[in-house]
Amino acid sequence: MNHGLRRGTQHLTKQCCKRLFSHSPTKRYASDIVKKEWSTPLAKILADAIRTTGPISIAAYMRQVLTNPDAGYYTTPSSQSKTEVFGKKGDFITSPEITQIFGELVGIWTVTEWMAQGMPKEGVELIEVGPGKGTLMDDILRTLRNFKTFSKSIENIYLVEASAPLREVQKNLLCGPDAVLEEIDIGYRGINKHTGAPIVWVEDIRLLPYNDKMPFIFAHEFFDALPIHAFECIQPTESEEKQQPKQIMTPTGPLDLDHTNQRNTKNRPTGPQWRELMVALNSKSVVENIKDEPEFQLSRAKISTPNSLLLPEISERYKALKSQPGSVIEVSPESRIYVADFARRIGGYAPPSEPRLPKRKPGEVAKQVSPGDIPTAPIQKKHPSGAALILDYGTTSTVPINSLRGIRQHATTSPFAYPGQVDVSADVDFTSLAEAALEASEGVEVHGPVDQAEFLHSLGIAERAEQLLSKLPADKEEKRKMLQTAWKRLVDKGPNGMGKLYKALVIVPENGGRRRPVGFGGGVVG
Repeated sequence: MNHGLRRGTQHLTKQCCKRLFSHSPTKRYASDIVKKEWSTPLAKILADAIRTTGPISIAAYMRQVLTNPDAGYYTTPSSQSKTEVFGKKGDFITSPEITQIFGELVGIWTVTEWMAQGMPKEGVELIEVGPGKGTLMDDILRTLRNFKTFSKSIENIYLVEASAPLREVQKNLLCGPDAVLEEIDIGYRGINKHTGAPIVWVEDIRLLPYNDKMPFIFAHEFFDALPIHAFECIQPTESEEKQQPKQIMTPTGPLDLDHTNQRNTKNRPTGPQWRELMVALNSKSVVENIKDEPEFQLSRAKISTPNSLLLPEISERYKALKSQPGSVIEVSPESRIYVADFARRIGGYAPPSEPRLPKRKPGEVAKQVSPGDIPTAPIQKKHPSGAALILDYGTTSTVPINSLRGIRQHATTSPFAYPGQVDVSADVDFTSLAEAALEASEGVEVHGPVDQAEFLHSLGIAERAEQLLSKLPADKEEKRKMLQTAWKRLVDKGPNGMGKLYKALVIVPENGGRRRPVGFGGGVVG
């Protein structure tokens, strides 16, 4: 359930998708496809494209259904609520919308990390990617104004948001309904009503300057909606092996493939290969016109695609599963690119003169650099500083599989139904995020993920709830029940709660393991 739009940094995935089926026969659909009424305008657009060029990657599908400028879920008004996609009137509700306590505790956490890093009186920047309605940032800033020294140290607040309607909602909440945004070279600027600090809206995080400031970066339910690719491991037949491309196009140009080491003397494949799972038309819907059948479905590519040849090689975790036919993995290269950007803003980055293996890596992960994935110039920081807090749902030590889902009117539905009117998301691979952060900068370390329940309890969610309850008059019993239900839902580890499903992961400056952050088994001083 991500609230950010036009997920930037699509270097690898965009280039690969351009030639997705340049070496495979284009699948043509029958000319007598029913003249059906498509579920959404975007469904017809996608169907026409697939009929012309063949199945598309899951990543391409997600990018269109979520951020298509004319019919995407986040870029156009929800068909359900007309003006909202978040909250009780929308399709889903997030932690900040459930209770103000969530954002208050994130604000408190930010103060503790600022204290642990020397309490600088200037140079602090707050960055949120995918800010939704602005509720989380509003609660954070409302909390931070109570810490005068900290609030005065905030030089800029950045919101990465490309949706004009959402930007207007955020402006009304954070600056006031009568505020007028100033258009600047990188986006728009306003003044926060709580702290008086400038707020700058940008469409892409790459528009923000790299500097020696202290950035505090928040990504709440952001990574779960970044596009994914899915792959299944198979043992190819001889005929399939003969269809393998001899060359693929990469962002840096054509790459010749050598298949000789994959064959034995009888010219038969000797090992499993990855095949990409693609989004294709569902004949039950578009040909047979069966009611309530989604118009799209997954299908496995018959031969290797550029994505299947490149993306499963970026981590040893994926490589280890290649020897097991039937294995399925989900990979989000854009997630790795985003978290690498976070790490470099915190820890800096000095590109090596020659490719080298990182000194620190989780699970003995080999260094893999995707073209366009790293800046061309060093990111200088005198001292690593700041932190990135990631709160989302996903897996801890395992690779996500079969996690693509749709949410509509607070209920789970097919991600291939009503494209553009259903929120589509997938589990976050937290280990992959940690790998990418550590590979991106020698100046950071990663802690977590920990269960959201553990994180919030360590920050005093029960105590804050009791404090708020004590201020409610005795005759406000309904409000008391709502508050009790809300905060307990955030930490409930049962099947209907969010305490175990949601995780927290943090990127902080490298300190040799001397201090773990608050919420991750440590404190301000250790």
